[in-house]
Amino acid sequence: MTKKLPPMHPGEVLREEFLLPMNMAAGKLAKACGLPRTRIERIANEQTAITADTALRLGRALKTTADFWMNLQNRYDMQIAAKEIGRALDKIKPVTKAA
Repeated sequence: MTKKLPPMHPGEVLREEFLLPMNMAAGKLAKACGLPRTRIERIANEQTAITADTALRLGRALKTTADFWMNLQNRYDMQIAAKEIGRALDKIKPVTKAA
């Protein structure tokens, strides 16, 4: 039986793939992005979501794209929502065109 991994928050990617390898403090990235330090800290600590504004800024500062960050956030949000409404979602049948 395979074990499902929990949804990955984009803050985990920010922390593990960017901040730690670059030995960069949240404050330094925040300053580069023109954001409050606490916003980057809350994202990296998986306490808050990435907004479109933040995605654009992270994309520029970290030489990625805004879509990269938004796709991570969207995937996380969809996985959380699916988990929360799973049984209700299973009961929904596709609608068909009326005759």
